[in-house]
Amino acid sequence: MKKIFKIDRIATLFLVIVIAMSSCTKDLDVTTKDDQDLIGEDFFKDETSYKRLLAGVYANLSLTGVDGPESSNIEGLDAGTSQFGRVLLYLQTLSADQMIWSYENDPGTREIQRNIWNADDPVVLGMFGRTHVTIAFANNFLRETTDAKLDERDVSTATRAEIKTFRAEARLLRAMSYYYMMDLFGKANFATEEDPINAIPQAYDRAQLFDFVETELKAIDADLADPLANEHGRASKGVAWMILAKIYLNAEVYIGQPKYTECLDYSKKLIAGGYSLATDYKHNFMADNDVNTAKNEIIFPLISDGTFTKNYGPTTVMINGSVGSIEANGTALGVGAGGWGGALRLRKQFVALFDGGIYNNDRRNGIISGTRSREITDISDKDQGYILEKYSNATSTGSFGADQTFVDTDFPLFRLADVYLMYAEAHLRGGAGGSNTDMESYINSLRSRANNPQNNLTATDITLDFIIDERARELHWEAHRRQDLIRFGRFTGGNYNWVWKGNGSNGISLPAHLKLYPIPSASLASNPNLTQNIGY
Repeated sequence: MKKIFKIDRIATLFLVIVIAMSSCTKDLDVTTKDDQDLIGEDFFKDETSYKRLLAGVYANLSLTGVDGPESSNIEGLDAGTSQFGRVLLYLQTLSADQMIWSYENDPGTREIQRNIWNADDPVVLGMFGRTHVTIAFANNFLRETTDAKLDERDVSTATRAEIKTFRAEARLLRAMSYYYMMDLFGKANFATEEDPINAIPQAYDRAQLFDFVETELKAIDADLADPLANEHGRASKGVAWMILAKIYLNAEVYIGQPKYTECLDYSKKLIAGGYSLATDYKHNFMADNDVNTAKNEIIFPLISDGTFTKNYGPTTVMINGSVGSIEANGTALGVGAGGWGGALRLRKQFVALFDGGIYNNDRRNGIISGTRSREITDISDKDQGYILEKYSNATSTGSFGADQTFVDTDFPLFRLADVYLMYAEAHLRGGAGGSNTDMESYINSLRSRANNPQNNLTATDITLDFIIDERARELHWEAHRRQDLIRFGRFTGGNYNWVWKGNGSNGISLPAHLKLYPIPSASLASNPNLTQNIGY
């Protein structure tokens, strides 16, 4: 069992928050009911309730509802199109050049992977809604932990000291949510705990969201736990630093200003923060990645537990989906032998990144070709295209997760390997404070860990073209690819095409407005302050 807040209580706490918050049934504009009527002061008589309430904010990153993995607390969306990690994976990875989903009758997937989405796509709606739920939950926690409320309840000095850290974590989760809204949608409904509960929220654009995320994460730094000093699954200073490094790396996309020096500054803080690479690349993606050598590489995970937090999240999807229709390789992955019968396959452009003898024994190369064709001319033909074994419900000690469908494997949302690659890219893009020597060391350490014989690269070898490909080799299926391709100018336009890009079997040019997803129609209808993104 994973050790985070007594994870068996998370579903219970999620229920507490869900009954205190309700999402409008038509528009996904998350609003709260009267917290005193629904939670009640009795809940806070036990001072451990504050930690339990915080656990519920975290739970929204893993759970979708309170009645098991099929339930959703967002009306109109099922668990598969509203689980945070899953919809993030779809919008960042399925939309790009690495992954194909076989079952295009699943709501929204056809449109995402063919880049033909619209404002009514349920996956887009799911991301917009689920992320705003986290914001609403965080705001609710902050309203319940003001000095005035703690005074009224005569909360002890010791608990108040803990609550100071809890509040910083809630603010971090809210800032992280606004970061993803900035990246994916370019705008968001904006509200904090200071806003009246039922007020129509403001609409913040990218520049406003950037300023808020940057300012907020810096403001809470002193109140967060040091890197690696918090319980598994809880945020620390390292998570705040990671998000700051991310927004600075992408600042030219977000606000039209380069901030590569700032990206280097926070990358260096992370590298000096005590994190270390897992001894084995595959440890990052196994069922015991909370306790094996990946525990010091993964900066922030999305929790998955086959006993207590069963959900259709990204690792459950990818492990069951990695079972080939021909291979029936599920037993080795720790799920049913047939898994989901060939749900996931690889686009050939990703496969080509591992061509060449130096990648034959690369630990990151989980591609299985067998008798398969590399080409996918018919998405519904599950026998076409190579498959990938990256994530596993097996442990590093030879056992398996507790359940053969709902896996124990946490999703590594942020990890140190990404920091090494960000350092290199920011240095190459002109950020001040980096060095060729350190860049070479970080890149070669990834190559050495992967058992790649080309682990003596020099600064001459490490170009931006190398970095975008190496990011794919190291970080594939980790919900980064769309963001990376946009930053490198390769997502829209036609200078880089992949199979089924733009709904063309060989790929076609995408219009520039697809760098952002549309604001869901239902959300526009509920908030007159929101406007649709250009092109939709």
